[in-house]
Amino acid sequence: MKQLTIIKIGGNVIDNSENLHQFLLDFTALPGDKILVHGGGKIATELGESLGIEAKMVEGRRITDIETLRIVTMVYAGLINKNMVAQLQAKGNNAIGLTGADGNIIKAKKRPVKEIDYGFVGDLDENSVSSATLDSLLKAGLVPVLCAITHDGDTQLLNTNADTIASSVAVAMSALYETRLVYCFEKKGVLRDVADDATVVREIRADEFEGLKADGTVQGGMIPKLHNAFEAIKKGVSAVYIGKADELPELESGIFGTKMLM
Repeated sequence: MKQLTIIKIGGNVIDNSENLHQFLLDFTALPGDKILVHGGGKIATELGESLGIEAKMVEGRRITDIETLRIVTMVYAGLINKNMVAQLQAKGNNAIGLTGADGNIIKAKKRPVKEIDYGFVGDLDENSVSSATLDSLLKAGLVPVLCAITHDGDTQLLNTNADTIASSVAVAMSALYETRLVYCFEKKGVLRDVADDATVVREIRADEFEGLKADGTVQGGMIPKLHNAFEAIKKGVSAVYIGKADELPELESGIFGTKMLM
């Protein structure tokens, strides 16, 4: 099987133009086929606040009412996505920016209301991702750049966690490629002390996850990130890493961030 690397980028890497420029250079240098998945929550939050719309979060996940949906669609599918595509083109990548609605690549279901009403948030299942469409783009020499907007197949756009998208895409593509999934953000990986990069946990096994949540090592937005990482490994992804964006070149040496293990 050919190798495919799926990278999710977020955090202050997107917010900082110099960091983003360097990351995209490092992304370009990676061998083999690639897919880039991005969020952009901070920029969406700032725009919302400037319009008098306060972000509401529960366990690292955004509550998406109709006003918030409009904002995240503009920011994710527009400003951030097209900026990344333009920069990748300048660096020699024939990138194509996409939402889940484009080519029906990712079809989601609106999250049902239980204890919490998440609003216009999309959940994914094993049939959500069109691996055939993504495969055709890769074979055409294109680099897909996926934002965190999906659709339900019946005109409704949905905000879907970008970590979840990256995990679901990796699982779907693992039937066609030897797939590795990499979450890049501003920290060196999972840290025992969030203020000290020297405390990075190099490996985490699935049976350690609950204990790390209980003792506070894993909290906030890191909880769904690790949950998605372990789900991806269980379903066929060959390797999952979480690490610092500016250390991406170390991925090829096998010493990058925190590696998830079964």
